[in-house]
Order: sequence, then structure tokens, then C-alpha cells
Amino acid sequence: GKDGGAGANQESEANAAKKAAKKAEAKAKKAAMKVASAGGRGDAASAKQPAAATSSVAATATGGNKASVAVPPPAMQTKSKLQPNQISFNPNVPLADRPVVALSIGILTNTIVDYELVSDHTRSGCALGLPASRGEIQGDLAIARYLAKKAGECGASCLGGSTDEDVAMVDQWVDYALSLSKFGLARRVLAVQRTLDPLLLSGTYAMGHSLTLADIALFAAVGFPSRDEDKAEIRGILPLGSGCPTMRWIDTIASHPAIREATQLAVGIAKNDEAKFEVEHPQFAEMEPLMTGMSYLEGGIPGKVVTRFPPEPSGYLHVGHAKAVLLNNYYARRYFGRLIVRFDDTNPSKEKDEYQQSIIEDLAKIGVRPDVVTFTSDYFETIKQYALWMIHNSLAYMDDTPQEQMQKERMERQNSKHRDQSPTEALEKFNLMCSGKEEGKPWCLRAKINMSADNGTMRDPVLYRQNLTPHHRSGTAYKAYPTYDLACPIVDAIEGVSHALRTTEYDDRNEQYQWIQRALKLRRVRIQTFARMNFMYTVMSKRKLTWFVETGRVTGWDDPRFPTVRGVSRRGIDVDALKRFMCSQGASRRIVNMEWSKFWAENKKEIDKRAKRFMAIDKEEHVPLTITNATEGIEFLSTD
Repeated sequence: GKDGGAGANQESEANAAKKAAKKAEAKAKKAAMKVASAGGRGDAASAKQPAAATSSVAATATGGNKASVAVPPPAMQTKSKLQPNQISFNPNVPLADRPVVALSIGILTNTIVDYELVSDHTRSGCALGLPASRGEIQGDLAIARYLAKKAGECGASCLGGSTDEDVAMVDQWVDYALSLSKFGLARRVLAVQRTLDPLLLSGTYAMGHSLTLADIALFAAVGFPSRDEDKAEIRGILPLGSGCPTMRWIDTIASHPAIREATQLAVGIAKNDEAKFEVEHPQFAEMEPLMTGMSYLEGGIPGKVVTRFPPEPSGYLHVGHAKAVLLNNYYARRYFGRLIVRFDDTNPSKEKDEYQQSIIEDLAKIGVRPDVVTFTSDYFETIKQYALWMIHNSLAYMDDTPQEQMQKERMERQNSKHRDQSPTEALEKFNLMCSGKEEGKPWCLRAKINMSADNGTMRDPVLYRQNLTPHHRSGTAYKAYPTYDLACPIVDAIEGVSHALRTTEYDDRNEQYQWIQRALKLRRVRIQTFARMNFMYTVMSKRKLTWFVETGRVTGWDDPRFPTVRGVSRRGIDVDALKRFMCSQGASRRIVNMEWSKFWAENKKEIDKRAKRFMAIDKEEHVPLTITNATEGIEFLSTD
């Protein structure tokens, strides 16, 4: 009995000790939070330190022999709801209160496409989600600095350059811009004018002749007047109107493409609005209203939009292709931009000149006239040089693993035995592959990305392979060809494409697309995805449609029962009805299976507007009708 009572006492004492330890830990955390929140306040902060921390510091300072009291641990990081690289802000606050500075820096450093913009009506400010669950960064200028520092050399120029003096000067301007936030707009504008006017007499920007974070922070301090209505307000405040150097500086920054794109991204975060800018050319004066079903193009600037439609010349266009090309054409025309039709002729085994000519003819049938027609084969030598650059920089390697084994290794996330080969050995095998020799046939070039990635397309995809089939344009000049995965991001960047519209089936490959552009230090292209067009009980596969043609089950590619552009055209599709139907589906990511009855009903509506209708009576088989109560003065047509 005594032993049992002693055990119970010991257990109760242990529980009490645990409770006391938990209370002490909670108290320490609370004290640490107070210390962290008071950080940077000097003596006032130290005066408010908890007694435990003060006594510990005192004991340490005096070298006393008292039992040391533990200093509270640092404040725990606040958990964030944001995913890594998500920038979140409220779409209902004024433009100047959105992360316009951070967006501008992201665009200037060619990294903005790495970040996802998220609309959050509950936020009072803006925040950026950090990788590895490290919380978030809050505040426009803090995010801007982070983006610039993360961007390497390009970001360093935004922060002032390579010298400590210039960096300090930019920091000084940013601090000055931040100090103005407590004043009203008119006072801020006049303060910036008095400060900048003397400097702008001999320079274009605050730091001379290059745009830096200093200019963008000051521009945000005066309300970020990039839109027409905002600049009109500034002109009303400045005493000299458009004649003062500061007004010239504002006009210069407001017309900068990066500033306009940042404005468009900030304004269009909720997908229901777009910014209007001062026109640089009469043709950009007024954009047409959005067609029903369409959405605004993310970051679309009038005169700067370039879209592309990259068909492979391995078959005839079908209505699924029609949606893709019509969406690209619509955005190019609405934003006064350009449409590039580029034939992706990287696989000579499937391509024919016949298909190429048919695609051009079919585009004309549906009213699409590209601004330029190009070919990926025109860039074969350029793409080859980029592949060599990747080899020299250990970003790619040569592999002769059999296809089935390679597929198995990728599924099991196992590295290839050649993954760690030297650039010299890889270059030797690459030249062997390109020579067309039989020994080079098993070899292919693979990107060295991440074999343990959850996204399967990032597990060292194939970029180059041997193909001895003569090319329909370049003949036998090349014995090895790049894959679409390598060629597309390179040529998109070279040709100035601003928006790559891709179907949702490429979602996994978008990360790979961005990796290649980032690795090769290319101009980044914004990707906008939409759902492909599917029809119920309809075959869209070019391989299967070819089987129907080759086996004689249809009269040809223009058979009215076929879902090809030629087939529906022969059946009587109206071009305007086709455009309206495709655009009514919009650039939505939601995949739907359409019914042909709706397609033809839309066509009938359009034709009814102008079709003449006639009613007739058969002359031979008609039945006489005698009217006995006809009113005088009414005339009737007769078959006699």
C-alpha cells in the first residue's frame, strides 16, 4: 500500500512538473513574440523585455554565478496559406496599393512568369509565398527587393548595379519614397517634383540613364500614374504642367512596356477589367469589346501582343485546331498585335508538303490571315547551337538506354547510367548522332533536370534524336532533329511571342517549357491555357482519320461527315458562325464535350440573317384550291 501511494505521489509530481514546463514554454514564446514585435525600437524595446530575459542578460553581463535563466526562443514563423511563388493581393484596393513595384521588377528581370498572381479579397496588403514552407514576405517594396536579388545580374542592375555606392543611393531613394506615404497625393507629387527637377535636367532617371528600383518606388509614391486618368490628375497638381522635368519623367516611365504590363497584371487580377493607356499610335485608340465567352489576355498591351499557331504538317486541320487558331487570331487582332503561323516540322517521318499546303488553304477558308508564316526548320542550326551550349554547361547528356528501359527508369525515378558523363564525352556522342552513322542511332540528347520530380515531364526529357528520313524542306542536310519540347520554347522566344496559348493537355509540359527558357537565358514567354474542343461520338485523332481515308471508308479529307475544316466547310459552315461558336467556348480551362447539334444550330442562326426563303407549289402534282369568300381587292398568285 505504501509503495502504491508513493507511486501515485511520484506520478502526480511528474504531471505537475510537465504542466509547469508547458506553462513556462508558453510564457517564453509569448515573451519572444513581444520582443520580436518590438524589434528595432531601441531602448523602448529593451525596456519591455520580460524579466526572465533581462535577468539572463544581466547575469551574463556581470559574469554572475547565479543559475542561468534560458533566453526565450525566437518568434515562430507565421504559417502562410500561399503556395511557393504565389503573389496575392486584394483586387478592390487602389492601383498604387497593389504590388505594382514588385510586378514591374519581375517583368524587368524576366522572371514574372515564374510567379502566379492570386486574387484575395480578404487581404489588406500584398504577400509572396516562399518556398519550403518558409512563410511569406509582405509588402510591395519588400517583395520587389526579394525578386530583384533572386534574379541575379539582371536584378542587381535594378538595385543600383555593382558598386556599393550606387546600391546605397537606390536604397536612399526607396526610403525617401516610403517616407512620403503618410502624406496626401498632392503633397507627395510636389515633394517629388522639388527633389527630382534639378536631377532630371541632366539625366533621364533618378540614377542617371538607367531605370532602377528608385524610379519605380518614386513612381509608386506619386500614385503609379500609368493610366490616362491617373496622369490627368498629376498634370492638375504640377504647377508647370507638361513643361516640368518631373512630368517628362512621369510620361517616360508610364510609357515603359514593363510598367504598362505591370499595370495590366495588377488591374486584371480579377479577370474582369483591363487598363487603358495613353495611345502611341492612332490605330491603338480603341479596342473592341470582348466577344461573349472570351476573357482578357493576361498582361496584354495594345501593339505588343504576339501569338502563334504551331501546327505540325502531318495531317489536315480539324475543328479542334480551328479553335486554337481562332483564339490566337482573335487576341492578335483585338490587341493590334501579330499572329505567327509556324509549321512545327521537326519530325520528317510524318510530315509532307501536301499537308503544309492544305493547312494554309484551310486557314484561308476560316478567315485567318497570318501576319507571317515561319518554319521551325529555319531555326535548326540555331537550336543545335543551344543544344551544344547545354552540353558544355552540363545541362544535358547523351544516353543510349533502350526506349523501354528508359521509360521504366523514368517511372521508377532512377538516374541513367550516363547522367554523370563529362561534357567532352557528351559532345563526342552528340556529333556521332548528328553524323547519321549507324553507331549514333541509339544515342539521344536528354536534359539534365530532376529524375525525382513529381512531374514526369521534368525527369530528363529527350531533346534530340537521330532520324535519317529526308526532310521535306531541308532534304538530307540534317541527320538528327530537335524534339518539339526543345524547339518550341526556343523559337517562341526568338520570334518575339508574348503569349503562348496552349491546351490543358500541355499543363505538365509547361514547367518543362519554362525550365528550358530559364536554363538557356532566353526571353520568357507567358503561357495561357485553354481547354481543347471535343465533340461527342467524334474521332479527332489524325492517325485514326488517316486510316478512314486510306481504307476508302470516306471520300477524302473533305468528306462532309469528317470533323476536318474541309469537311465542315463542304457541309456548309459559315465562317462568322464558326468564329462565334469557338469564341463562345472562350479560353476557359474547363473541358466540355460538345454536341454537333449546337454547332449547326449556331450556324443556322447566322445563315438565317441573310438567306433568302422561297415557298413553291409543284406544278405537276399540285391540288387546286378554290376560295369562295375572298374579299375584293386582294390578289392571289396562281400556278396558271
